[in-house]
Amino acid sequence: MIVRTWHGCVPVKFAEGFAAHLQLTGVQHSQGVAGNLGAFVRRETQGEWAHFFLATYWSDIDAVKAFAGEDYHVAVTYADDEQFELLSDPYVFQHQVSEVVAL
Repeated sequence: MIVRTWHGCVPVKFAEGFAAHLQLTGVQHSQGVAGNLGAFVRRETQGEWAHFFLATYWSDIDAVKAFAGEDYHVAVTYADDEQFELLSDPYVFQHQVSEVVAL
């Protein structure tokens, strides 16, 4: 099994809106792809920034590619992300894991 991890942050004033947006985009999008085994979000506030960590779990690398495309190391972003002033890490990481663990 593979866990794919992403990090991004928004100004605190956009935290609630982005949390809802992330559920409707990254979480629901990933959960709608065959081979997705779960999606978890963790949010941490540091000063004036709200940090979001998304971990998605996948049956295999082909399922990851079905979600993210052949260039699966690049973060999947969405058109409306800009309205929240999102700073997205450009790359994500995939790791082999033996169990699904919430963040």
